[in-house]
Amino acid sequence: MCNAILIICTANICRSPTSERLLRHRLPHKTIDSAGTVALTGQGADRDAMRIANRHELSLEGHQSQQFTAALSAQYDLILVMEKEHFKHIAHIAPEARSKSMLLGYWSNQMEIPDPWHQSDEAFNHVFQLIDHSCQAWVSKLVS
Repeated sequence: MCNAILIICTANICRSPTSERLLRHRLPHKTIDSAGTVALTGQGADRDAMRIANRHELSLEGHQSQQFTAALSAQYDLILVMEKEHFKHIAHIAPEARSKSMLLGYWSNQMEIPDPWHQSDEAFNHVFQLIDHSCQAWVSKLVS
């Protein structure tokens, strides 16, 4: 049973907080959190990510970044990452967590979701759409 999901990106300020909030909204009965492979603990979501999320009626308000750790990974049944590179970080930090890790874009031809940080609104909007589509695919798999 998959009741606790951790979503990983690099800094835990753009992609993973967006994914976390989308999945929390769609799977309210599950525990869903996010972390970063090189996060500075306690940072809020990126302003551009917040602005794009708000356009889609999603709030990233109150998000606080956290670093991925072995102790954190032990609390989750499934770990979803944005890029294949994140698997290497997970394997280095918590080797036992690699077996429960998958790409967020797994159901979309194992698509990687690029980092929009310091890019245009168009890039952020494109990434939001990729995340939204990927989250919906996971929801359909997790509830069936």
